[in-house]
Amino acid sequence: MRILICEDSVLLREGLVRLLDDAGHEVVAALSDASDLDETVAVSSPDLCILDVRLPPTYSDEGIRAAVRLRAQHPDLPVLVLSQYVEERYASDLISGGGGALGYLLKDRVADVTEFLDSVARIGGGATVLDPEVVAQLLSRRSRDERMQRLTERERQVLALIAEGKSNQAIAATLFVSEASVEKHITAIFQKLGLEQDESGNRRVQAALVHLEHGGSAPQTGAAR
Repeated sequence: MRILICEDSVLLREGLVRLLDDAGHEVVAALSDASDLDETVAVSSPDLCILDVRLPPTYSDEGIRAAVRLRAQHPDLPVLVLSQYVEERYASDLISGGGGALGYLLKDRVADVTEFLDSVARIGGGATVLDPEVVAQLLSRRSRDERMQRLTERERQVLALIAEGKSNQAIAATLFVSEASVEKHITAIFQKLGLEQDESGNRRVQAALVHLEHGGSAPQTGAAR
């Protein structure tokens, strides 16, 4: 995969370059700020862009604004945003801004090389991957709507894990249930949320957005109820 990195920290930027290179990816550009981002994307045509939320010169929202802009200008370009902390407002803006595949991960996740590279591959392949901490904090600020109240506790757990970008197999392993059981829960979730099959067939992303927009319970891995 051809990857563009925009990260102001020299250590993290160079570390990402080495990590991605070693994993067989091609880093087409490694920028320290977003001043030349649009031009570099146009010239290098990356398959994935990785951006820090806070970039020079103000270290406030340059990165997130650049990510929103990229998703608007290049709807098919997957974008992965890295943040030191959960930036609730920025995460909401990014998720609601529309566009293609999306990832929002805390920088601590980079330390788990296997998990990080898996997330990179999934986002590059079209998945939406949200850090569990991002999901949990966004949910704590949202109120439930009627559709979310229709879901059982187990269905809310499954939906929260869908919002993290987990596959059916990973959800089954997390909740200690069968994949068939997960599939039944997902079918029920789609029905209760009123999500009809569309041309893209991406009801998982639609369900995840409903989850983030209207609340629910952070994932718990206790026994089934």
